[in-house]
Amino acid sequence: MKAKPVVVTGVFDDIRSHHIRFLEEASRIGELTVLLWGDDLVNQRQGRPPQFPEVERLYFLQAIRFVRRVQLITTPFDADTLPKVKGVQPKVWAVGGGEDNAAKKAFCEAQGLEYCLVRDETLRGFPVPPVTGSTLFGRKKVVVTGSYDWFHSGHVRFFEEVSAYGDLYVIVGHDANIRLLKGEGHPLLPEAERRYVVGSIKYVKQALLSSGDGWLDADPEIRKLKPDIYAVNEDGDKGGKRDYCQKHGIQYLVLKRIPASGLPERSSTRLRGF
Repeated sequence: MKAKPVVVTGVFDDIRSHHIRFLEEASRIGELTVLLWGDDLVNQRQGRPPQFPEVERLYFLQAIRFVRRVQLITTPFDADTLPKVKGVQPKVWAVGGGEDNAAKKAFCEAQGLEYCLVRDETLRGFPVPPVTGSTLFGRKKVVVTGSYDWFHSGHVRFFEEVSAYGDLYVIVGHDANIRLLKGEGHPLLPEAERRYVVGSIKYVKQALLSSGDGWLDADPEIRKLKPDIYAVNEDGDKGGKRDYCQKHGIQYLVLKRIPASGLPERSSTRLRGF
């Protein structure tokens, strides 16, 4: 049976786990298109620009595995209707609990669209991300590690670059170890939530949790995976990782922190503020 075309609309500023959970549930209905509000629209309706510019929000959304297509909307439209977009012919409009109202339902009824309310209770919890896709013969395994406490476009770009070297496995630091390394106040988000967000990115084959301690807390998982490559960015080139890879016969790859074209450089430390 052909999947129903589904649309959602919104700003999707500072994309976090609740946005992604909503997109995941909407995608269960059918093939998902996101109608993303452009910067001028956001400014007009909210009286302030978004924290993250449209080009960055667009880039992030396009990397989420539950999203088939993102269309930037720059022409003003009534928020309780859907804008007409060339090539987008939805059968379903999915909305979150905070956006549910009679006007949207009436619009859908008049247009012959199905109206689907994604209730807040369905968004609770963080499903364990599955292993995605099939491993092609001869394709290398690549592993990266980190806390991914405030996930941003810089992380997405890093995953995109690293995935070009092989199937990407991301090992997310467990809560106790991040607290050990970075002190109280870390992490901001629990391990299940951080792993879920990482696993929602289409460049990631599998997201796992570490089970060791210290800078090499991913050692137990690395021994099981037997990767060909351990990749880090310049900030992550520390903690004995280089020596570890040399000892275990793993290629050590250090990538420069270069944002995707047209995007600002992002740092979790700057975004957190500490």
